[in-house]
Amino acid sequence: MYVNLIKPLLDRFGALILLILFSPFILLVTLMIAVRMGRPVVFAQRRPGLHGKIFTIYKFRTMTDEKDSQGNLLPDSERLKGIGRFIRNFSLDELPQLLNVLKGEMSFIGPRPLLPEYLPLYTPQQARRHDVKPGITGWAQINGRNAISWEEKFRYDVEYVNNISFALDFKIFYRTFAKVFIKEGISQAGEATMEKFTGTKEKK
Repeated sequence: MYVNLIKPLLDRFGALILLILFSPFILLVTLMIAVRMGRPVVFAQRRPGLHGKIFTIYKFRTMTDEKDSQGNLLPDSERLKGIGRFIRNFSLDELPQLLNVLKGEMSFIGPRPLLPEYLPLYTPQQARRHDVKPGITGWAQINGRNAISWEEKFRYDVEYVNNISFALDFKIFYRTFAKVFIKEGISQAGEATMEKFTGTKEKK
């Protein structure tokens, strides 16, 4: 009952209230990005959601479009700076995802939506992360975020799927704020964010 009825109602009601309350702040962030980095202000990308169904996720843009002499985009670490780094550090780039929650494509709490190209790379166990709606924050995010390996992250995701409840969601929601303010686990060691997932190597 919680997953199919109560959780979706709480998600949509909460998203509507937060969009109203945060609208002046969202407008301010929009103007800051437009002035410092130009357009587009919002980054839109296709991501797999519940049962792998593809939807469009929205995030505030945090990287510049700087390119090298050959016309190729510079590495993420070189394009993430200034206002973009500030927005990423405090997870302000996630605010537009309130629209995804309001539309019913995402939840406040759940496994983070990743790239469609990862779908065929999951093991059957890892693929269970798509048995629930993806979230703005999740069990993996408060247990290391981008500072842990993909395998550890997926283990936390499946653990969440197996134990989903109001109590667990509340715990994750509460602990997320602490993680944001101490800016813990934002990036993987040596990376601006997280290196790409290339599949889980089988142990011999």
